[in-house]
Amino acid sequence: MYSRLVTAAVLAVLTLAVPVRAHEGHDHGAPPPAATATAAPRAEAQSALFELVAVARGTSLEIHLDRFETNEPVIGATIEVETPAGPATATAEGEFYRLDAPWAAQAGSHDLIVTVTSGEEADFLTATLAIPEARAPVVAQAPGWLVGSALASEMREALSVDLKARLSRNDPALLAVGALGFALGLLVMAILRRRAVAAMAAAGVLVFLFGTSVALAHEGHDHGAPPPAAPAPLAGDPAGRDLAQRLPDGAVFVPKPTQRILALRTVVTAPADHRRSVEMPGRVIPDPNASGYVQASVAGRLSPPPGGFPRLGARVKAGDVLAYVASSIETIDQSDLAQRLSELDQAISIAEQRVRRAQTLVRSGAVAQTTLDETRIELEGLRDRRAAIDEVQVKPEALVAPVSGVIAAAGAVAGQMTRSDAVVFHIVDPTRLWVEALAYGSSGTFSTASAMGEGVKPLALRFEGSGLSDRSQALPVQFSVEGPAEGLRPGQMLTVLAQTEETQTGLALPRRSVLRGANGQDLVFLHVGAERFEPREVRVLPLDGERVLVAAGIEAGSRVVTEGAELLNQIR
Repeated sequence: MYSRLVTAAVLAVLTLAVPVRAHEGHDHGAPPPAATATAAPRAEAQSALFELVAVARGTSLEIHLDRFETNEPVIGATIEVETPAGPATATAEGEFYRLDAPWAAQAGSHDLIVTVTSGEEADFLTATLAIPEARAPVVAQAPGWLVGSALASEMREALSVDLKARLSRNDPALLAVGALGFALGLLVMAILRRRAVAAMAAAGVLVFLFGTSVALAHEGHDHGAPPPAAPAPLAGDPAGRDLAQRLPDGAVFVPKPTQRILALRTVVTAPADHRRSVEMPGRVIPDPNASGYVQASVAGRLSPPPGGFPRLGARVKAGDVLAYVASSIETIDQSDLAQRLSELDQAISIAEQRVRRAQTLVRSGAVAQTTLDETRIELEGLRDRRAAIDEVQVKPEALVAPVSGVIAAAGAVAGQMTRSDAVVFHIVDPTRLWVEALAYGSSGTFSTASAMGEGVKPLALRFEGSGLSDRSQALPVQFSVEGPAEGLRPGQMLTVLAQTEETQTGLALPRRSVLRGANGQDLVFLHVGAERFEPREVRVLPLDGERVLVAAGIEAGSRVVTEGAELLNQIR
């Protein structure tokens, strides 16, 4: 029983020694986190022509004015504002306007009526600027220490309010309680006369005295460095700018100055009927009427012309000599030629004698003149045959360009042996190129078409014709490239979008507006507010080389980001 009394007495003393709360200027815990930065107070207004954002910057308004449909900044406009202090006119400062507004420093809602005049266009906009109340500094508080058993906790909670008041005014009653605790300890020592109990009582008194010295620290006598007060909310970063950021709901907040830097542009969608498009794989081929191969008619050894072989990319004209081919004669062919040459020489000798004899007989009148003429003709024929055989052995064949163009492929090396069917040069006119595509499951008849590829601007194509025989279960279709064909080369792979006679209704958007989301789904960004952009998943169909058709996901009349969408998607 005596042990229980001693324990209760000590716990009571320990409870009194616990400071429940630190009073003003005395914090024993960690300070709370500072307030997060928020955007400056702003107001926005929209009309069919313009979109306006007014941002409060101290005692002035920073006004941004854009075209509603395209989000293009409006420069050089006249902005007149009806303010709580009366009418005022904003002055242009680069791509935005500034208005002196001393009343903007006062908290509350301020109604604004804005008149915008830009060229021949004029419009009225209304907005409300809400200036919030200044936040009071947040004083950090720390919880009391949890010491002792369940009984001490209950006693501490019961006496916490009264103890706080007594500590704040140095109540003398607190000293009386301490003395009572001391007397209780001495009484227990006198009754039990045990050293252990005396030591416990002494420890209780010491703890009490230490706790009292801590709790009685009044103003001006702190227990360490005071925690800093939480700063007031900032307007963006320290430079006074608002920061673009991704919001918890997935939308993106982009201040108008940042929109200027990213060059964000929008378009208002409208439904329309478009021809159904078919996407086909294709490759670039040369125009058959503006390209050609250079091949030797006989096998032989290549030799360069006086100026050398033409290099790749060199321009040539039709009829230019590109190389020579000296025919090679095998041993058996050489013996046959030698035998034929010998026979021709004998025949030529006999024909010459016959001509001389016929000339003598003609003068004497023994034979007719026709006999002499026939003999001469026979002699000329034998001589021509002899000369042809000599040219085969000595004179090389000249390889000439069949068309004008550029050397696209060359395989000529001095001394190289070539076959009669080998392609020595390939000449292509780079200004006249075609595209051959493979149409799967289509009739092969198209009205218009376009092509696109990596590093190639969209190309306009004209339908030339389609084949009748299948190639890899597809129908070959050929198109000619209209306009300049810069950056194209024969054999380059392209994607061909050909329009059929069928029509479908949808919203046409530039291809650069459609992005690939993290889940692989196509998405676009909608401009739902002056400084708010929301991603929206869509289903798209191919339309042509520059546009796609949105079949589902957005409604007509939505403002879709067409330029800068990739940069917008990277904001975190």
